Amino acid sequence: MIEFEKFTLKNGLRVLVHRDESTPIAAVNLLYNVGAKDETEDKTGFAHLFEHLMFGGSINIENYDEPLQMASGENNAFTNNDITNYYLTLPAMNLETGFWLESDRMLSLAFSEKSLDVQRNVVIEEFKQRYLNQPYGDVWLLLRPLAYKTHPYKWPTIGKDIKHIEDATLEDVKKFFFKHYIPNNAILTVAGNVAVDEVKHLAEKWFGPIKEGNSVSRNLPTELPQTQRRMLTVERDVPGNSIYMVFHGVSRLDKDYYAMDMITDVLSAGRSSRLYSTLIKKQNLFTEINAYQTGQVEANLVVVEGKIAPGVAMEKAEQAIWQELKKISDSLIEVEEYEKIINKIESSHEFQDMSVLNKAMNLAFFELLYDDASQLNNEVAKYKSVDKAAIKNVAGRIFTEKNNCTLYYLSKNGRS
Repeated sequence: MIEFEKFTLKNGLRVLVHRDESTPIAAVNLLYNVGAKDETEDKTGFAHLFEHLMFGGSINIENYDEPLQMASGENNAFTNNDITNYYLTLPAMNLETGFWLESDRMLSLAFSEKSLDVQRNVVIEEFKQRYLNQPYGDVWLLLRPLAYKTHPYKWPTIGKDIKHIEDATLEDVKKFFFKHYIPNNAILTVAGNVAVDEVKHLAEKWFGPIKEGNSVSRNLPTELPQTQRRMLTVERDVPGNSIYMVFHGVSRLDKDYYAMDMITDVLSAGRSSRLYSTLIKKQNLFTEINAYQTGQVEANLVVVEGKIAPGVAMEKAEQAIWQELKKISDSLIEVEEYEKIINKIESSHEFQDMSVLNKAMNLAFFELLYDDASQLNNEVAKYKSVDKAAIKNVAGRIFTEKNNCTLYYLSKNGRS
């Protein structure tokens, strides 16, 4: 049970405080409700670009990292299709340093052509290294537009086209910042050896004077149900053939989300899982195979991906996957499988709760999802409420041919 107190500043910033006296550390997490889905199709990659720009200096602080390091702190950030999240840890006695740094970045960045050029080049290089010049790196540049036809999940966080970042102007950047990086579009969580009254004082002092922005309204297009199977085959200079099969799933708030998540664990969690034990150990069809769901707030994908063993035909490998998906759709899973998954979920949540940073991150995310961070404490119970029949039924609805998109990713050298 993670206990916390919540208050909201006059400018709309929600603040959550979790006190943990067992650690000398404090974690400060600032979640902005903006991700790649908030971009326009002709200007993608901006949310991720901002993750980098936020470390390029703010209006009163030229160098973000230096004062944090002097306070014995560490920091990082991540962006995905739904959110942008900044976090830091430091000794609790230096908590005010974190508030000073984060509030100044929210107040305004030090917008300059030089900073934009530096961070633009960093992002462009990342795009090239991770997505264009790395084996299998462009998979999600291919899969997302194959699976999504209307929803902005159809481009990855890095962006749809490297040219969008190359052409980004300072005016584009300012417009994006002042629309989304506002107190009423953010959630601040503090966890660790901190007093609630101290956090209230620091929040009012450092964030209170920042003006509330215009409310951000979303009107995202709904992805219509897929009515027929989609296929794509590409050839690349990679070591061997791979297959990627994706199926449209449910949103994070759907009652069937937990069953969907458990399905991927039955298929792929550990060496005793179905895909590993059958398709790798017994049939030697794959050298690697995994199943997972994408964990997005809205329409998720369930993914089965595998690297095919040398000499195995693509069609044979795909058919073997379909057979395993049919099994979990047609029959109840075994008691041992069910208990293994529940035990894994319980231990995973207990492990996460040992870290003040994880608690700060999770509280912010659940506050965003439900407007009620206390729902975090109900997660394990929600998984336990899923019975074997629900797993079978949800699998049967997801794993259909018309709901499938499949990518054949072939090796040019013909080793597989």
